[in-house]
Amino acid sequence: MTDTVTPAPHTAVDFWFDPSCPWAWMTSRWVDEVAKHRDLDVTFHIMSLAVLNEDNDLTDDDKVRFARTLRYTRLVTAAGELHGQTIVKPLYDALGTRIHPGAEKDADAVIAGALAEVGLPADFARYADSDEYDTQLRASHADGIDRVGQDVGTPVIAVNGTAFFGPVISPAPKGEEALRLWDGVVAVASYPGFFEIKRTRTTGPIFD
Repeated sequence: MTDTVTPAPHTAVDFWFDPSCPWAWMTSRWVDEVAKHRDLDVTFHIMSLAVLNEDNDLTDDDKVRFARTLRYTRLVTAAGELHGQTIVKPLYDALGTRIHPGAEKDADAVIAGALAEVGLPADFARYADSDEYDTQLRASHADGIDRVGQDVGTPVIAVNGTAFFGPVISPAPKGEEALRLWDGVVAVASYPGFFEIKRTRTTGPIFD
């Protein structure tokens, strides 16, 4: 009789992100690391910090910033609608690499470079300034936010249907450390009476 190894269970993960959010970027890098070692089926969805904050009293700087972030979310939404789910993560990676570790501030340059990287034509950039798919963008955003409440931001993760905000982490852990954090977060989130755990951030996003 030979020993058998029970395979790790398949885990469905939904991840809502705004490409401009550095904290969503850090968390997505962590999920990528976990997916190297666990059987995760991750689906990425757009949410929008511009939509989340549209009814707030914004400074002029905030208005400029959210107008820029809206361009990114519109672009990814259009890509998903026209080319399918398989383009969403590669386009997110291409945008995020330029926005976050690349520290590129010129949205036009970010968009042009990202489109070229994923093989989309340069004129696809027009969707960044089009409201053609705003209905779908808002529906995706609402789907994520409705699972966790209006008093959170990005990212939102759902693991086998259990949704939570975050985690907000820096830097993104690697290897066994990433797996320990994953197991802990999933464990606390799976308890129906668990709502919040938090401490003051003492560091900004550390991109490596």
